[in-house]
Amino acid sequence: MNVVTLSQLQFAATCMFHWIFVPLTLGLSIMTAWMETKYVTTGDETWLRMTKFWGKLFLINFALGVVTGITMEFQFGLNWAEYSRYVGDIFGAPLAMEATITFFLESVFIGVWIFGWNKIPKKTHAVSIWLAAIGTNMSALFILLANAWMQHPVGYVIRNGRAEMTDFLAVVTNPYGWIKFSHTLMSGYALAAFVIMGVSAWHLLKANETDFFKRSFKMAAGWAFVASLLVAVTGDFHAVEIAKNQPSKFAAMESIWETKRNAGMCLFLIPDSNNECNAVEKLVIPGMLSFLAFHDTNGEIKGLKDFPKDMRPMVTPTFLSFRLMAGLGTFMIVASFVGVILSRRKTFIDNRLFLYVMVFAIPVPYLAQQFGWVVAELGRQPWIVYGVMKTSDAVSKSVTATQIILSLLGFVVLYGFLGAIDIFLLVKYAKKGPAKDTSSILDMKGRG
Repeated sequence: MNVVTLSQLQFAATCMFHWIFVPLTLGLSIMTAWMETKYVTTGDETWLRMTKFWGKLFLINFALGVVTGITMEFQFGLNWAEYSRYVGDIFGAPLAMEATITFFLESVFIGVWIFGWNKIPKKTHAVSIWLAAIGTNMSALFILLANAWMQHPVGYVIRNGRAEMTDFLAVVTNPYGWIKFSHTLMSGYALAAFVIMGVSAWHLLKANETDFFKRSFKMAAGWAFVASLLVAVTGDFHAVEIAKNQPSKFAAMESIWETKRNAGMCLFLIPDSNNECNAVEKLVIPGMLSFLAFHDTNGEIKGLKDFPKDMRPMVTPTFLSFRLMAGLGTFMIVASFVGVILSRRKTFIDNRLFLYVMVFAIPVPYLAQQFGWVVAELGRQPWIVYGVMKTSDAVSKSVTATQIILSLLGFVVLYGFLGAIDIFLLVKYAKKGPAKDTSSILDMKGRG
């Protein structure tokens, strides 16, 4: 493999590993803040125990996410120096804002939240976790705005052989970025809710802390259902943006080869070069693609044959990843809806088959998000900045294939070690369950 392919592989490996931690951090931060708010407003000790238990899992995940995220930014200067030189003034702006504003916000107030138990009023303590959660979610916004500029560049000119920013407001209000942010945020909330449901289901199967985990499951099921529905809604808006701004990606997502109006959607099989689902007509929904792309069944979809061969993304992995993402997302909507219904029944814990399903469903949102990122990044190729800079022109000129291979192996070993630690700690404390006596660890009575 050449330097370009190896650099792509290294960045994909580090990015996908880092993304294991990000969505759970996004979701658990907000949900933990909500639990503590419920405790402060109701005085119910169960909400206090839930805050402590799920908050501990949030902190473990947050710490590993920070460690794995730092290495990614170094790669822009090491493996992708030409990219940084060419677009650094634009791409670096939202990343700088993330580092100097939101990261410090979340870090400071997570510290206040961790060490403030029993030292500050409980209302102030609840505010601290909300500020940390807001910082965490806003951090994702700036990073996704940076990525959105790579997907749909705006507010710039090419001057002196570099891309220079001319409109900062256009960069931070990029519609592509805000839709992507909304989609990512909702998927993070859904993932966190599925983790809570899965852990709660495991404890319910063991008949451990039944009341505690029935309440946790019931709460998370509502979050999961609403968030999963919103993932689908924001995904529809995102598809429209892709069809408008990245027609080659949209064509690859649906394996559309011929430009046509009233384009049908192939559900399972990959269409051939004549845009047919291997002659199995029942697998095609007439007009659906045109409707998804333009909310008009007569909309024209540009086919892959209208793009030069060297400007086409890899069709098969993009097509299959999109369908796997959508299929897993559909499962999440159905499973969470069933969870909402069953968790409100007195006989809920007797539904052991469903509880087992929810335990094994914990990886589902993780897989859905990974497939989503495959579509987003692989579907953009051969561009690193769509329509502006090719990936092959972005790699560092001084880096050799041997150096990348060695560093990639180092990342695999390091990240494998960190991943093992994370799984060990999450499983250990998830299986341990909540503390029995809240007064011994979170004595907040009489404050506020």
